[in-house]
Amino acid sequence: MTRVVVFSPKAISDIAELLDYLLPRAGERTTRRFIDDLVDYCEGFALFPERGTSREDVASGLRVVGYRRRASSAFLVEDQTVTIIRIFYAGRAVRLEPG
Repeated sequence: MTRVVVFSPKAISDIAELLDYLLPRAGERTTRRFIDDLVDYCEGFALFPERGTSREDVASGLRVVGYRRRASSAFLVEDQTVTIIRIFYAGRAVRLEPG
């Protein structure tokens, strides 16, 4: 079963902040490739959403998975959709809040 992958406004903001953070450190080519690959990885949850660690203790359907040991995605798996809730980078302290 293929699900639709959507990015929450906070996840989109996380990606934009990550772009701003990485650009001066890694250069445009490397940063854009990393961001594009991260988004592609998240979009792959459409086919195989049961990845990473279940965090049912926090919220029903919540899962967290790492990407290249530098980023983590928190996402909700529902019947027809996978919602990317947040993207965390390199251990930066960010609180996972509803919405």
